[in-house]
Amino acid sequence: MPVFSYRASTFEGAITEGVIEAADEAAALEKLKSAGVIPLRISAGETGTGSRSISLFRRTSSKLDLLTFTTELSALLGAGLPLDRGLNILAEISENSGTKAVIQSILKSIREGSSFSDALQKHPGQFSGIYINMVRAGEAGGVLDIVLDKLNEFLETSKEIRESVISAMIYPAILMFTGGASIIILLTFILPKFSVIFDELGSNLPFSAKILLLFSDLIQSYWWVIVLAAAVVFIVFRTYIRTDEGGRFWDSAKLRMSGEIIRKLETARFSRTLGTLLKSGVPLLQALSNARDVMNNRIMAASVDKVLKGAREGKGIAVPLAETGNFPRLALSMIKVGEETGQLDVMLLKVAQTYEKALRTEIKRFLGLLEPAMILIMAVVIGFIVISMLAAVFSMTDLPF
Repeated sequence: MPVFSYRASTFEGAITEGVIEAADEAAALEKLKSAGVIPLRISAGETGTGSRSISLFRRTSSKLDLLTFTTELSALLGAGLPLDRGLNILAEISENSGTKAVIQSILKSIREGSSFSDALQKHPGQFSGIYINMVRAGEAGGVLDIVLDKLNEFLETSKEIRESVISAMIYPAILMFTGGASIIILLTFILPKFSVIFDELGSNLPFSAKILLLFSDLIQSYWWVIVLAAAVVFIVFRTYIRTDEGGRFWDSAKLRMSGEIIRKLETARFSRTLGTLLKSGVPLLQALSNARDVMNNRIMAASVDKVLKGAREGKGIAVPLAETGNFPRLALSMIKVGEETGQLDVMLLKVAQTYEKALRTEIKRFLGLLEPAMILIMAVVIGFIVISMLAAVFSMTDLPF
């Protein structure tokens, strides 16, 4: 039977370590809970370099792992431990000095009389506005452990979507890099060797070969100008889109180029944030403001400003959302049903689930088209270079091509 090493806490706050035999990690967790301790970390096999730990406080990270902090604190509070003792345990088990310092600072603020949310607010680089507002709502309603559990779900879902997009983009990125590198090698190392031969023979080259050789000479002679110009354009573009006007222009362009993906992404993000906040007891206007702040697209976020105005006037959110014209019809219909049945928070979370699933499908479809398109473009470019050079070689020997 597999052996798992563990670190756990007693209800008095003492840290215990040891090993336990179990069929899998879930069984090991149940055994530890039955033994009257709170599991904090479980590793497959003996502790050491080969162990696979389910705790996410990494030695190599200098930043607080928000998901792990929320998961472990939620488990401790759910087991009945007071907040200060739970934070003290997390500080003790943390193997990273940066994480330990953040938790100890929060604990110090709480012991000096600050609320948990106020203590978190002193670390804006670690905790977002939505996180702090949800914690504040949990404190006000006396359901902090439940709110932390919902935050844990929210963070896990956000991380899953982010990682799925990143993993899906790995192959296209590799394909673009290798294809681009192949073209650069052909233009800067292979073609110049042919150029010397053509110049010595003084043969009349085909037009396509002349264009390629001219382009190759430009790259070799003025590569630094090209790199510098590209860097300047990139910096100017980045500076422009960071302005309010430039950001709106770029976000509007992205909506036109890939509108469905952007709309589904922002709809899922808005709905999950708003639904989670409302379910945690945050007032509607404040929840709308926080949901707007987590949206990346300025055009979509500006739509929420109109929804805020409509909500203040007593129109609810379904009608103002429909008036913006930026949200999908299915989402609007589901939100309207949620308002009419008094289950807006539940329906918003269902909207988020629907569009997160649709987003994954849309991304897979887009990448399914992108990959062959990139391969085709690379093949056409490289094929053009090779055929042009072959045509030049045949023209030198007066052979028909």
